[in-house]
Amino acid sequence: MTAKPLAFLVAAGASLVAAATPQPTRQPQQPATWRAVQPESGEAHLASIRQLTFGGQNAEAYFSSDGTKIVFQSTRGDRPCDQEYVMNRDGSDVHRVSNGLGRTTCGYFFDHDRKVLFSSTHLADPECPKPPDYSHGYVWGLDDYDIFTANVDGSDLRRLTRARGYDAEAVVSPDGRSIVFTSLRHGDLDIYTMRLDGTHVRQLTHTLGYDGGPWWSHDGTKIVYRAFHPSAPDEQAEYRRLLRQSQVRPLDMELWVMNADGSDQHQITHLGGANFAPYFTPDDRRIIFASNHTNPRGRNFDLYLVNPDGSGLEQVTGYADFDSFPMFSPDGKQLIWASNRHGTAPHETNIFIADWVP
Repeated sequence: MTAKPLAFLVAAGASLVAAATPQPTRQPQQPATWRAVQPESGEAHLASIRQLTFGGQNAEAYFSSDGTKIVFQSTRGDRPCDQEYVMNRDGSDVHRVSNGLGRTTCGYFFDHDRKVLFSSTHLADPECPKPPDYSHGYVWGLDDYDIFTANVDGSDLRRLTRARGYDAEAVVSPDGRSIVFTSLRHGDLDIYTMRLDGTHVRQLTHTLGYDGGPWWSHDGTKIVYRAFHPSAPDEQAEYRRLLRQSQVRPLDMELWVMNADGSDQHQITHLGGANFAPYFTPDDRRIIFASNHTNPRGRNFDLYLVNPDGSGLEQVTGYADFDSFPMFSPDGKQLIWASNRHGTAPHETNIFIADWVP
């Protein structure tokens, strides 16, 4: 989970449309910018790896339904906070679709790839949110995000959520009718669904703790997500204390699966550490995700495959730092993810794509 834009918008019915705000800018058509890189030892599932971005922080890159475009969040140029961008699958024609204000996160294509969904803090404050205080340990800031939609050229910005606080981590269902997302609207981090216009909001999880990062199975019947449910009284007190400060400590999370209506919620990993960014393989028979369970307080996250019942754990990446946010192309032939590999600065994160070797 990362998170990060906001201006003054004018209400129009159930949506807000940008008015008198900096408009998204489109860069001129540019040649392909990818660079071939070699796989790390043990990366037998990955072939023909290409680096698509160079410099800054680039993450949460997700395919369009036709597999030709990618939406991702990035800090680049003079923008200190993540904004949403779209590029071609070869890294060319990068253009911004958010309005350049606040911070954005969690972009996703929908409506036959004519629109994108993302979360932004720009209504709460057009400036970047202040970073959390790490003096008492690593935490994530739960900034005041709302969920928005826009055309792929950045026009027609519309607001879907109006609850105070955190609304983010949104993904559209395979049938294009529903959005699943994470919200703090009722005082805890839970998973909800709503229609594409923001109506008919339904809460799916109710257990105290962080339920987030939800993603649909390709047949639309299941949702995989990450969760931390504190059980000891001191853990619960600390979790609530951080929530009052709009923070959460993401050091202990496991993967869970539930039916699309919220029933049959069950834990599928028991690895320890932080396990997150789950995504079903195209046949829905396995789940790919990121984990640091081999060193639960370290930065070395790798990608793993696991069966929906928690069996058959298999390591996919072997780079000795951060690999996360995996997604398969619609045809299942490629994998895209974010990695610190081949950076020119410490902890630089870029987008990589590879041919998938079954």
